[in-house]
Amino acid sequence: MKKVVTAISISAAAFGLGGCATVINGTSQDIQFQSEPEGAVVAISTGASCETPCEVSLKRRNDLRVDFEKEGYKPAFIYVQSRTGGAMAGNILAGGLIGGIVDGSNGATNSLYPRPVYVRLAALGSDEEPMLLDKDGVIISTVAEHNEKVGADVEEGLAKQAEKAAKKAAKKEAKD
Repeated sequence: MKKVVTAISISAAAFGLGGCATVINGTSQDIQFQSEPEGAVVAISTGASCETPCEVSLKRRNDLRVDFEKEGYKPAFIYVQSRTGGAMAGNILAGGLIGGIVDGSNGATNSLYPRPVYVRLAALGSDEEPMLLDKDGVIISTVAEHNEKVGADVEEGLAKQAEKAAKKAAKKEAKD
């Protein structure tokens, strides 16, 4: 009898903890956009835009392309990658398969990188390249090096997101 009660308790806990990251992290993440100099217009592949410094709430599961433009400076774009975090392994252990499926499908275990998205723009006519900076303004790499590193993965994610959006729009159109 004691084994049955224990098994039921473990099953109930696993079901109750399913989707832990969804509850703890949510499916969106606030991302800060900064530029040197400030005042760059940021256009995000989701359709959102703002002027630096600014903050936008974005879905954790979506890869992004972010364009920076400011008069007198070279335009620059940077890929923002949705990365699976360590919460997924812990979630599967604590919450079981159900929690892993829920959080994996809605992106709650993911984090967007880089964070913040901080770019030092290069002046028009200069030999300089746009630079990716960390939260303290220290150079991480050139924007081109960052994009080269994550580009194939992000472009694949953007293509899948566009395909999913097209299917959803076609389904809605067929319904109307």
